Amino acid sequence: MSYSPAQRSPLSETENQEHSTESKYGERLIAEGTLITFPNPRIGRRYEIHITLPEFTCKCPFSGYPDFATIHLTYVPNQRVVELKALKLYINNYRDRYISHEESVNQILDDFIAACDPLEIRIKGDFLPRGNVHTVIEVNHHKEA
Repeated sequence: MSYSPAQRSPLSETENQEHSTESKYGERLIAEGTLITFPNPRIGRRYEIHITLPEFTCKCPFSGYPDFATIHLTYVPNQRVVELKALKLYINNYRDRYISHEESVNQILDDFIAACDPLEIRIKGDFLPRGNVHTVIEVNHHKEA
């Protein structure tokens, strides 16, 4: 059976209202999202991990308009590695936050360092143009010897 958005929902009006106000499991997981790590399987071997997160969103703290970016994360692990599903949930937590481009990229760096203490990390936020302005924010951290 096909269903087009123009048709009425198969749920009753009461069921529709209850369904729209209850917290969805994905929203709960995102709200609880923290960076989880696991032991580096190759301690002592220097290697880079490259992660691209192409669906980053947050809200402009001044206008409330949505901002969209691709986050590029490259790090050299130390003792711990970040678990990817946890990273996805953590990043999705920004979608309703009023936060500047600069602060969001710097906060991601701070939280990543706190979670896994990498030897090196580079995070780049490549924000889609808005109002004819294209912004790229890049932050780096190197563990002191």
